[in-house]
Amino acid sequence: MKNLKLFTTLAIASVTLFAACKKDNSGPSGTSNNTITIPIQTTVQGNVSLGADASTLAILAGTAITNTGTTTITGDMGLSPGTSVGGFPPGILNGTLHINDVIANQAKLDLTSAYNDAAGRTCTDIVTLSGNIGGLTLTPGLYKSTSSLAVSSGDVTFDAKGNANAVFIIQIASTLTTTSGRQVILSGGAQAANIFWQVGSSATFGTTSVFKGTVMAMQSITFDTGATLDGKALARTGTITLAGNTIVKQ
Repeated sequence: MKNLKLFTTLAIASVTLFAACKKDNSGPSGTSNNTITIPIQTTVQGNVSLGADASTLAILAGTAITNTGTTTITGDMGLSPGTSVGGFPPGILNGTLHINDVIANQAKLDLTSAYNDAAGRTCTDIVTLSGNIGGLTLTPGLYKSTSSLAVSSGDVTFDAKGNANAVFIIQIASTLTTTSGRQVILSGGAQAANIFWQVGSSATFGTTSVFKGTVMAMQSITFDTGATLDGKALARTGTITLAGNTIVKQ
């Protein structure tokens, strides 16, 4: 009888422990947390200079800029070498539009230099990322993906560890995407102006997602309905597509 009671007690404890472990591995709304541990880097990365002209722009595209809905952009907007800008109004530009003028053309050259700078960075303690980085906390330094990156099934946090000047550079060989509602979160004094995403092809930000940093894409950048950006959206060769977004230059 005592052995039966002991067996029953152990069985209940095992089920409870198993349930607790399952619960601990679940994120908000039933999503899975990313359990990868990111090492702290000792190499300090310098800022990526965008030059006097590109640094004034919230938006820069190569072939065209299109908008639907009540997008609001705070900062200047540039296009070079294309000529097509549509959807303003209803979009609101709290800044100056530059189409193939001196500023837009120089900004495109500045973007090329900044993109190549970010893409060419290397260090001995670079951290490799892959797939979904949702749920991760990144500390200052250099990160590299040899394929695509996504922020899905969780938010991604940038923790500057109390250093407001800390720089984060993320090298991405292919696409960057966020799924609906996902966020980039700043912690420990991290600044959107010090986060640089070098994207080898195109970037897409899902509906109502919240993104931060300077996005330098080789091709195009697409914002789905309600997506927001604190930073800059800079596309070297392609289009920027907007749909009721809020873009604030940082």
